[in-house]
Amino acid sequence: MSRQQHTVAQITRYVYLHGFASSPQSSKAQFFRKRFAEKGITLEIPRLDGGDFTHLTITGQLQIVDAAVAGHIDQPSAVLIGSSMGGYLAALYAARHANIQKLVLLAPAFQFPSRWRERYSPEELARWQREGTVPVFHYGFHREVPLDYQLMVDSRNYEDEPEFAQPALVLHGSRDEVVPASISTGYAARHPNVILRLFDSGHELTDVLEDLWKETAAFLSL
Repeated sequence: MSRQQHTVAQITRYVYLHGFASSPQSSKAQFFRKRFAEKGITLEIPRLDGGDFTHLTITGQLQIVDAAVAGHIDQPSAVLIGSSMGGYLAALYAARHANIQKLVLLAPAFQFPSRWRERYSPEELARWQREGTVPVFHYGFHREVPLDYQLMVDSRNYEDEPEFAQPALVLHGSRDEVVPASISTGYAARHPNVILRLFDSGHELTDVLEDLWKETAAFLSL
């Protein structure tokens, strides 16, 4: 058994972090759960809003990740798989916890704090802050749900591009209109610990799921 295989064999937790306004029932999350199960591995998929999407924050989500991973240096190592905002959260968490062994990031929403603010005009931000919430379409609920302005306030405490040292595989669609592939391309170019694979797909990547799994399984030596 190679050193890499031995290391992976010691991993006790695999955790999937879903995207913004999504849920553990997303098609990608369930696809990966099924594929891991075929390997005899339980893939944990925590609900990152903790049942309260309106009061979603980066800090609150990281606390839920911590509970799922048991994230302390003296704990068994883990792999994080994250989609979109889940990928950004995985990177943030790995930058702060050495027990994370590897990362698989699907169209990770790097630069979330700054790019999210850029989505709104100064007038819209002022209205959001004044009114307290803004309606956001939630893909898990299939309807609009109010989102508190605290997400904007809290996001200022976090860096746009987390500096983690762990090996990472980034899988991104070249036609992504939500998180441009150029963000992942630039990040990978500056970080030798990151492997980047581009696909002829959009942000959801649901049309290349088998390709995602092939790359993931090879990277994790499954």
